[in-house]
Amino acid sequence: MLSERQAAEFLGFTIRALQSWRQKGNGPKFVKISARAIKYRRRDLVEWCEGKIRKSTSDSGGAGGDES
Repeated sequence: MLSERQAAEFLGFTIRALQSWRQKGNGPKFVKISARAIKYRRRDLVEWCEGKIRKSTSDSGGAGGDES
């Protein structure tokens, strides 16, 4: 399991971006260990990234795509 900081580094985004996505419900899956401890599984980060792959700039990803 990765910490919030490690997950942000892995994805190349800020911790703040991860926090925002969690609140909006459109980021990678996460594990809430406690009220203040959030962890990420590497496979969930990879899966989320793979869901972002597009063929063109006009490709919205269709139904169920995560908007960031």
